[in-house]
Amino acid sequence: MAKIEIDKNSGFCFGVTTAIRKAEEELDRSGRLYCLGDIVHNAEEVERLREKGLITITHEQFHELRDVKVLLRAHGEPPETYRIARRNNIEIIDATCPVVLKLQQRIKATFDSTRNKSDAERPQIVIYGKRGHAEVNGLVGQTEDTAIVVEGPDGLDKVDFSLPVALYSQTTKPLEGFKEIIEVISAAKKENPDFTYYDTICRSVANRVPHLRRFAADKEIVLFVAGAKSSNGRVLFNECRSVNPRTHLIASPDEIDPAWLEGVDNIGICGATSTPGWLMERVSERVDALTSGQENTSANG
Repeated sequence: MAKIEIDKNSGFCFGVTTAIRKAEEELDRSGRLYCLGDIVHNAEEVERLREKGLITITHEQFHELRDVKVLLRAHGEPPETYRIARRNNIEIIDATCPVVLKLQQRIKATFDSTRNKSDAERPQIVIYGKRGHAEVNGLVGQTEDTAIVVEGPDGLDKVDFSLPVALYSQTTKPLEGFKEIIEVISAAKKENPDFTYYDTICRSVANRVPHLRRFAADKEIVLFVAGAKSSNGRVLFNECRSVNPRTHLIASPDEIDPAWLEGVDNIGICGATSTPGWLMERVSERVDALTSGQENTSANG
């Protein structure tokens, strides 16, 4: 019988766990709660909470709501969201991750403290992150939408290196990528070294990388469970695949190809910070059924 191991360090990070707990507490009280955007980038978990009464809304729908409760997810929101809530008498249940909240405050402090400086003295606020990501939108909002978002070194052509630069990072970006951005800016600003950077990457996420590499390296195959919208999932999946080419990205147990498991004795299951533990357990159950002959393996699941 195949050995199946679920990585005990995979699954929800602290911020996501807190957001889901707050949602469930309110749903247990009232049976209904609005959430601005998907509470987590995992369709299976979003559906589970929808069945309990969680209603996911867009920012456009948020503008039209009045006199209701709305949960703000761990990713955080820009100041404009709070202004709309006050105007529309919306009660906010704020589940912004403390790490993200601290980052928002630091960026806002930099922006506010230099607001009255001249163009030559005011730093360009640069954010290393995924353009359009919910967390990044909240960060850019702290600068009245003036921050420059770069997804990699190629995006730095938007930065004027003759002016001061203050660099921050989305909390879930890889540390290696952040270091590369620092090196490129430092090299470009040798003649004008007014450059400050702040390592704002969440260590509870970053520290998963070396662990996942070790976990994946000694498995014959790895099933990495993550939602299609999870940027953290994509990063961690690629880390696993870099040490184990037989790593497969799946969103649910139904996506397992039985052919992957043929002749395999050592199977690892892991996931992103947005992957619920119960979903990895279901993946394990299906793998067990397939490898023990309890489920027909002649056709893909």
